[in-house]
Amino acid sequence: MSMEDDFLLDAEEDARAVAFIQNYLPQDLKDKFTEDDLYYILDLIAEYYTSSECLEAEPDEDGYINIDLDEVVDFVVKQAKKEGEMGPYEPEDVFFVVQGEMEYADSLEEE
Repeated sequence: MSMEDDFLLDAEEDARAVAFIQNYLPQDLKDKFTEDDLYYILDLIAEYYTSSECLEAEPDEDGYINIDLDEVVDFVVKQAKKEGEMGPYEPEDVFFVVQGEMEYADSLEEE
């Protein structure tokens, strides 16, 4: 598989994640986040996962890694403010996006 193919698969996966999150968000938050916001937040979530080393943790007896959603939200809000490209975001709103991303990941495991 070429790098271009990998990129296209990643783009398709991100598009499915964004669509899932858009459907997951409560009605009052649907207008607060554009597609660009959601792509940006997904990138920050991925950055958190790689920089925090939380994925290196030992899974529990059921095979799950405990991820503190509040820590992910704090990272996203702080990074967005620091970078100044998107946002600002309210932590309680971002929480639903992070939760939606986790639900999306769980739905992939169920397939």
